Amino acid sequence: MAYLLMFVTLLHLITLAMQFIATMEKSWWEWDGLENSDLWYNCRFDNFTESWLCTSSKETDWLHAVQILMVISVVFSSVSFLVFLGQLFTMSKGGLFYFTGLCQVFAGLTAFSAALIYTLNNREILQDSRELTSGHFGYCFILAWVCVPLLLLSGVIYVHLRKKE
Repeated sequence: MAYLLMFVTLLHLITLAMQFIATMEKSWWEWDGLENSDLWYNCRFDNFTESWLCTSSKETDWLHAVQILMVISVVFSSVSFLVFLGQLFTMSKGGLFYFTGLCQVFAGLTAFSAALIYTLNNREILQDSRELTSGHFGYCFILAWVCVPLLLLSGVIYVHLRKKE
């Protein structure tokens, strides 16, 4: 039981870190390594100054939806972890972690919705950027998709996890 508890805690922290990176880093769409776009900025690498020059992304309804859903996903997962820690020390023997699991499942569903919206509407989201055929999805986009099954899995584990003393 102790190994399961350590596993689910580690899984939760890993998915939380992955969600945070996917939300905040600058690589949801890339063009040839010198230009990329994320949920907040469009950045271009300047060879002369050897630094990234970033401008705010053009605000579209689809981009706002992805931004909000990813932030909500991080919030749900963070609340879930804090509730789990609270329940771990206050819940009576034999109790189930329903609320923690529910928060994790909601975090997974909101991350799924955000990644799906970005997948289906990236042309509208990146409308004023360079030609999309010369670019590809970046690692933050992939991290967002990887988070989805991990969040749902940890949510199911939390729902079935019973506190023992």
